[in-house]
Amino acid sequence: EIACISLGGIVCSESINVAGDVFTEDIQNYVRQQHNIRIGERTAEAIKCAIGAAVPELEEEPEDFVVTGPNMLTALPQTVSLSYSEIAYALEKSLVKIDMALMKVLESMPPELYADIVKNGIYLAGGGALIKGLDRRLNEKTGLPFHIAEDPLRAIARGTGTALKNINRFSFLMK
Repeated sequence: EIACISLGGIVCSESINVAGDVFTEDIQNYVRQQHNIRIGERTAEAIKCAIGAAVPELEEEPEDFVVTGPNMLTALPQTVSLSYSEIAYALEKSLVKIDMALMKVLESMPPELYADIVKNGIYLAGGGALIKGLDRRLNEKTGLPFHIAEDPLRAIARGTGTALKNINRFSFLMK
């Protein structure tokens, strides 16, 4: 979900079918197609968490991820070492969808709010925010500053909890 929120409400938003599960599938497909190895969802999730990247070049390069799985042709165990740049390539088609959705939101945003975005930046939350280099990739695509929320996995739940505790302050939105 990509949204511009102002004065307690959503001004414009775009919803796309790209998230952690899609990234996990992308990694599974890549390993199967490029290395002829079948890996499970949990292994792909571990790869994503360890070396998932949105750009092919990172300042701090994570260690390669060694994965073992059955060879698709022989069914014998095969071990391969995956680099973060390979995973960036595997995620590219899904990341392009995020790029396009972000551009749609920016295009539909009222000009009055655009100055605030340029000044304060855009915050990334959720598991996708943990993909290494995503903030840099989006900054390079848009020229806007991007920030990763503090504790991005819990940020949305915490924000929702805060909003519910202060629901009386938002009653003007419900009229």
